[in-house]
Amino acid sequence: MAQNARAGTSLEGMRPTYVYKVVLLGSTSVGKSSLAYRYVKNDFKESLPTVGCSFFTQTLNLQASTVKFEIWDTAGQEKYHSVCHLYYRGAHAVLLVYDIADKETLKGAKLWLRDLEKEFLPNEIVIALVGNKMDLAAEREVTTEEGEEFARTNGLLFMETSAKSNHRVNDVFMAIAQELLQREMEKSSAPSQLGRSTVDLRESRARTRCCWL
Repeated sequence: MAQNARAGTSLEGMRPTYVYKVVLLGSTSVGKSSLAYRYVKNDFKESLPTVGCSFFTQTLNLQASTVKFEIWDTAGQEKYHSVCHLYYRGAHAVLLVYDIADKETLKGAKLWLRDLEKEFLPNEIVIALVGNKMDLAAEREVTTEEGEEFARTNGLLFMETSAKSNHRVNDVFMAIAQELLQREMEKSSAPSQLGRSTVDLRESRARTRCCWL
């Protein structure tokens, strides 16, 4: 189950601040740690497999609000699979990362999605499918269309990235921030509990869902 975003105000006292937990899931060596490091440090380094979980923070100062991401980078090795639910519990968003040059890792992302469906209600969190390692496009085993179709079928955000070349890394986190803030707006504009009609987040999700290539 996702937790409510922790909200506050910025130093100016005018702009709301939201704190969101974002978790990276995927098979080992798909580049989860490199994506997080590139996004937070704007740098690239080859990483050894993560042991357990790594933690990063990043703050986005947007026009109408401030978003603080608490980014949890989980281990992809099979031996850690059974404990990863402890890290993504209470998440607001998840990046399902696969390697475009390794078809097996897309299958891994699909298995992670099944695990998330057991933990969260439909549309309870924002999920993005991320095809990483665009710098290895010449060795591609997963076509853009395959990733796009899987994302569309399951109502996921979709983007292809490269942590090494910094291709669209910021874009995928910005897309997540925008989707989370859109949901905040929908919650705040919904009628009160007394006699209110339920907001259908499935319609909202379908309305905002698109693929970035």
